[in-house]
Amino acid sequence: MDLTIARVLMWQLVVGVVLAAGLWGILGHIAGYSALLGSLICVIPNGFLALRLVVPRRDPGAKDLMRAAWIGEIGKLALTVLFFTLVFTLVRPLSAAALFAGFIVTQLVAFSGFLMHSGQEQETDNSNGG
Repeated sequence: MDLTIARVLMWQLVVGVVLAAGLWGILGHIAGYSALLGSLICVIPNGFLALRLVVPRRDPGAKDLMRAAWIGEIGKLALTVLFFTLVFTLVRPLSAAALFAGFIVTQLVAFSGFLMHSGQEQETDNSNGG
């Protein structure tokens, strides 16, 4: 798996666990596990998309990559809806605010991937004398 993708997924998981632990300590166990569930609702579908994009294909061309991206995004959306539905129907008691906080904060970590990737490009350019 691409190093940047793996780092983003790892950091999403770390941030989700830290947020859940913090909310658990401050607001109690319901907020804690609700935030953790929200984070997992973000990380698991993102992992699915990542796998769709990095798994080797028979034809490494742009058409197959676009198909993998579309299927990955549709699968990510479907998994997100499925997990939210399962959590809202099966988990009681639940803190909706903590659930969405976990999801949103974890999703925002994905933007750090752009910074990580550009940092890697700068390191590569610098090491090549550019």
